[in-house]
Amino acid sequence: MRKRRAHEAHENHERWLITYADLITLLMIFFVVMYALSKLDQNKYAVFAQALQAEFRNADAILEAPSASAFQPTSPVDEAPTPRTGEGPDAIPSETKRHLLQRERELQQMQAELEKTIRAHGLEGRVSVANTPRGIVLRLNDLVLFELGKADLRPEALALLDELARLFSPIRGTISVEGHTDNIPIGPHSPFRDNWELSTARALSVVRYFTEVKGLDPRKFVAVGYGEYRPLVPNTSEQNRQKNRRVEIVILR
Repeated sequence: MRKRRAHEAHENHERWLITYADLITLLMIFFVVMYALSKLDQNKYAVFAQALQAEFRNADAILEAPSASAFQPTSPVDEAPTPRTGEGPDAIPSETKRHLLQRERELQQMQAELEKTIRAHGLEGRVSVANTPRGIVLRLNDLVLFELGKADLRPEALALLDELARLFSPIRGTISVEGHTDNIPIGPHSPFRDNWELSTARALSVVRYFTEVKGLDPRKFVAVGYGEYRPLVPNTSEQNRQKNRRVEIVILR
């Protein structure tokens, strides 16, 4: 009887830990698989960039090589893209290649025209243009278009928008008009609830001028408001906040 009681006293009551450990292991495997599936195909982008650059060997590169941050912003490891079998530049259909090359020529020409327009209006310090992986980005300081805290277009901005409308008229594809603000809260007497609403209203004002006043096709435009949540620089000074208050017109690649 003593031996039996001693045996019962040492019985193991922690066998549930085995099931718990199996559950944790399965959860870890699940999240690893989900992360792997969520990664964008950096290889295919690199192949297209190489194909386009091969066609423009005597000119400046059109597409920048994709950085790790552009595809994997949370990954600490930069993986060099390695084309897989059958994914080299020669594997791209010739029709697709011609279309891409034509689109790149159009974007290059548009960048040159926009830079010329900026110089003609004397806006070099307040308006800039760049060729990015997304497309041609025209970045306008908010005071070029609006009064502080307002979404009504300034009369002085209409001449510039008229010239942009002329350039945008023949464009094929999508043009995204994107409003941005600083992080200063909206005042109590403002007609806007918050910076999101202000940035969206500004983007809509630009789009409506292009479509309702200048008669451009509404189907090619997108109006987006990002509010204060995509700053160019930290909102730590008035100079930085001024840089963050902007409207970006993106001719999407």
